[in-house]
Amino acid sequence: MDAFVHVPFLGTVTARAKINLALHVVGRRADGYHELESLVAFANFGDRLEIAPGFRDALIVDGPLGAGVPTDANNLVLKALALAQELAPTAGVRLSPLSIRLTKHLPHAAGIGGGSADAGALLAWIAARNPALRRLLSERCVALGADVPMCLAGEAAVVRGIGERGERLGALPALPVLLVNPGVPVSTPSVFAGLSRRDNPLLPAPPAEGFPDLESLARYLAATRNDLEPPAIALAPAIEDAVRAVTTGGARFARMSGSGATVFGLFETDAACRAAERAIAAAHPRWWVMASRLTEQSR
Repeated sequence: MDAFVHVPFLGTVTARAKINLALHVVGRRADGYHELESLVAFANFGDRLEIAPGFRDALIVDGPLGAGVPTDANNLVLKALALAQELAPTAGVRLSPLSIRLTKHLPHAAGIGGGSADAGALLAWIAARNPALRRLLSERCVALGADVPMCLAGEAAVVRGIGERGERLGALPALPVLLVNPGVPVSTPSVFAGLSRRDNPLLPAPPAEGFPDLESLARYLAATRNDLEPPAIALAPAIEDAVRAVTTGGARFARMSGSGATVFGLFETDAACRAAERAIAAAHPRWWVMASRLTEQSR
């Protein structure tokens, strides 16, 4: 009798945009990686993966932002699939070859997950169908990138280390959020290189119950930072223009996410968020502008 379980695959999944609501750089390790503390949330918008059985593992990329995205082994989706294939025998699972269509809606290298969101979403999809694989995937996926573990978990959380350690946030409402990218590339290594210090104060502990509303979250965020925002703005001043546009558009709170260049704004109502989306898109037709909501999380 075959000791392996043959699992047929078929499904779709959304690779939701990751948002660093706050990001503190609190140290540097001996291996050169920076120690971070970040409050991470997700938007109800992202790339789409359509997953079907195939004769061999294969990937095609399309969508409004699919130009230039690799479809070979350099793509994180195929790297994630290769990792799952490698670990599957340890869990007694045989993964069938997959044919994946990745429809890109998120700008890449933009501080909101991008390829890491795609990889994490695929691994979460595989883990949901093969629970014996979840622990192995969660432990090993950091080798694909620091953001992949948090994207696999897909929960609002305080993440630490290089991003591999997460503590689930108690609660988060489905707040209207506007994402704006001014269309300027920023190099993550260059942003880190521009830090004035690498031993900044720690992230304040969020309330154990999480945040019941926009006002409580905005008050908390006002006492936090994104330590990467000043060096990113020094490299790409348009980021500051985007923060100003979102703030002027009525956001209760606005800040750059990750290492940039995407800016997020939190709004009181969907109507206000959509109005800001229309106004900013009209004033800056070359910018990427998207209104969404944070993914709601209950205690």
